Amino acid sequence: MATGTPDSQARFGQSVKGLLTEKVNTCGTDVIALTKQVLKGSRSSELLGQAARNMVLQEDAILHSEDSLRKMAIITTHLQYHVEQSPDLQDQLSHLLK
Repeated sequence: MATGTPDSQARFGQSVKGLLTEKVNTCGTDVIALTKQVLKGSRSSELLGQAARNMVLQEDAILHSEDSLRKMAIITTHLQYHVEQSPDLQDQLSHLLK
């Protein structure tokens, strides 16, 4: 059997309902905050992966550019050699540059 007046039991019930409502709202807010944080973390991972892919593409472009520069240096050396070896080409070149 319950002790206390029906009025005090009603106030106790209201108090418990109020506390439960407050706790449910707090938990709901915490779940929303956690969900936002997880989504933010997921997006950060995606952005990091994209940055890594872009870096690999840039590295490939740099390596290709270095290779092209090396080939151009070889071609330049060969052309200089041939120009020095051929007086006719030197005359033609000097005439073209005038």
